[in-house]
Amino acid sequence: MNKILPSKHHWNALLYEDKHAFVWQYGEDLLQWLNSKPGELILDLGCGTGQLSAKIAESGAEVIGIDSAATMIEKARQNYPNLRFEVADARNLQIDKLFDAVFSNATLHWIKEADAAIASIYQALKPGGRFVAEFGGKGNVESIVQALYVACEKIGLSNPQVFNPWYFPSIGEYSNLLEQQGFEVTQAILFTRPTFLADGEAGIKNWLEMFASAFLAKLSDAEKVEVIRYVEDYLQPTLYRDHAWTADYRRIRILAIKV
Repeated sequence: MNKILPSKHHWNALLYEDKHAFVWQYGEDLLQWLNSKPGELILDLGCGTGQLSAKIAESGAEVIGIDSAATMIEKARQNYPNLRFEVADARNLQIDKLFDAVFSNATLHWIKEADAAIASIYQALKPGGRFVAEFGGKGNVESIVQALYVACEKIGLSNPQVFNPWYFPSIGEYSNLLEQQGFEVTQAILFTRPTFLADGEAGIKNWLEMFASAFLAKLSDAEKVEVIRYVEDYLQPTLYRDHAWTADYRRIRILAIKV
C-alpha cells in the first residue's frame, strides 16, 4: 500500500474516540451488508481508529485498514496491534494483491474526487468483488452547512462555499459514477438518520471542531468563537432539544459488484 501526504483535514484521534463514537457505532449495522467470510481479504477504507476493522476481523476475514490521516492510523495501531493499518490515499491505491471486498464507512463524503476514488477501488477488487459503503448523501447536515455559510458571511467572509470540504451526492449521481467505472449497483438507499451529539450544550461546538475545521482553520480565535456562537444561535430552534443537540444526517448506503 502506498504512503501519501498527510490528510488536509487535521484529525484529532482522541477527540474522535471520546466524543464521536457514533461514527463507527452506526457503521456496525453496515457490516451486515458486507457479510464477511473467514479467509476473505477485506480493505477497510477510511478505517479511523480501527473499531470496524476489528469487527470485520472477528468474522475470520483478513482485514487491512487504511486512512489518509496518520493520527488515526497511529491510534488504530495502538488499539489493535494485531491488525494491519496503513496511511494510504483512496484516490490512488497501490496494492500487491486484490481484495474480496472494499468496505468504507463515513469516509467517501470527504473525497471530492469521487471518480478517482471509485476507479481506485475498482482496481483493488477481484472480479466479482464487492464494494460496500455508507457516507453522507444529498442533504446531509444541510442545516449545519447553511448555518456555517451564514456565520462566515456575518464575520465578513465572502463566498464561504469554498471552505466546504464535503461531497454529498444523490443516489442517482453516485450510482452513475459507479456504473461508468464498471460496477453493477445491486443495492442503494438514501435515508435520514438524526444523530445525537454527546456533551449536552457543547455538542454542536465539538462537532464543528471535529468535522468542520475547514471552515475554522484560517480564523482567529475570536472569529472562531463568534462563528460557533452564530451557528449555535441559528440552529438552536431546530436541532437543540432537551439540553442536547441532534445533527441532521442523511446517509447513502451502497452495495456494488465489480463485473
